[in-house]
Amino acid sequence: MSSERNDPFPDRFDVCGVTSDGAAWLASAGTYPRSTLALWEERPTAPVVLPCGSAFDVVSAPAVFGRRMVDRLWEEGPGSGPVAALRGRMLLFAAPGTAQRLPSLLGWEEIGRTGAIPPLLCHGNGDAVTVPALRAPAAPTSGDSRWLVAPDTRHPWLPGPEILLWAAVRAARAAVRISIFPPADQDAKVYDVSRRR
Repeated sequence: MSSERNDPFPDRFDVCGVTSDGAAWLASAGTYPRSTLALWEERPTAPVVLPCGSAFDVVSAPAVFGRRMVDRLWEEGPGSGPVAALRGRMLLFAAPGTAQRLPSLLGWEEIGRTGAIPPLLCHGNGDAVTVPALRAPAAPTSGDSRWLVAPDTRHPWLPGPEILLWAAVRAARAAVRISIFPPADQDAKVYDVSRRR
């Protein structure tokens, strides 16, 4: 039997890395997974809204900070689960239960109280998120969502709250510039000393 007959999505989603197993995992989050898969088979460039809390939670971070978190996870940590970019934010797919636990962990962390970590939106049980299409549109625009780390298996590894806390703290520390000079007084007068006689 050929692999095309067993695979409802034969090599169609290689453009952004979503495999048929990854599509099946995403669809498993919904109430009607077969309907979601049928929609994607008919319209692979369609984004879909899926509920959080059973197959995954999602931590949404501002784009630049979220990218720093993903960089820390891959450069110094265990890697990330699936990651998507959507409307100026990074969606980090996490283990179920992360959305409930991460905010309290961030509250305990000193760096979280200084404003170095921007507000992270945690989507868990009772929430839903828009996931990018399985295949990028033929003429993508800057506002289109896309996968940065696409789901490629039916059981992807998903970071928990402790790992995402670690990544957020590392990203915040990397963003803080350390200087031995005190900050300049914003109201100070500036004199051109090069014109001295």
